[in-house]
Amino acid sequence: MPFIRSTAASNFVAGMSGTIDRFTNENLAGKLLDIGVRPGSRLRIVRKGPFGGSWYVKIDRHCVALRKQELACIMIK
Repeated sequence: MPFIRSTAASNFVAGMSGTIDRFTNENLAGKLLDIGVRPGSRLRIVRKGPFGGSWYVKIDRHCVALRKQELACIMIK
């Protein structure tokens, strides 16, 4: 079985999806867990917000807007 490598969600473009593996920043992880972003959830990039300020993502059945720094600490497999 091949090794599945994790990559940061900020490297994704609109339409790409994957399963949340882990977080790389403990401070941001607490905030993400509070809003329902959990390891094992399915994440899909919906679109980039105007002026690059935020990204709209769908996590399981919920839509949220995340800053690029928050998206960068989410590792996807």
